[in-house]
Amino acid sequence: MANRAVYGDVQAILDTELTTSEITAYITTSNLLVTDRLGSSGLAAGLLAQIETYLAAHLITVTRERKAAQAGRGEDRVTFEGQTGMRLDSTLYGQTAMVLDTTGKLSTLNKPTRTAVVFGVL
Repeated sequence: MANRAVYGDVQAILDTELTTSEITAYITTSNLLVTDRLGSSGLAAGLLAQIETYLAAHLITVTRERKAAQAGRGEDRVTFEGQTGMRLDSTLYGQTAMVLDTTGKLSTLNKPTRTAVVFGVL
């Protein structure tokens, strides 16, 4: 399937120096995930494009362009990026993608997978 998001969509929400082809690679990855998880969800095409855009920005942020806000002066500076966690919660872009996904399917990616170990006595 063709990418729903385009370079300009990501560029509009994320200040980055990446090239068009680099950003497009992230969009393609996001498209694969959105299509796999949400393609048959019944969400509108425009909403899927927005989710794809925010997922691409999330992937760029966690792999290449991690930016943080700073406050204070001199040695008394503190750095923060809002309330973040792991996986999609690790950036505000990932959090936004989950909010836009009204099916809740992206939120399930945020849950750690647990492997059950069963011990038996012989």
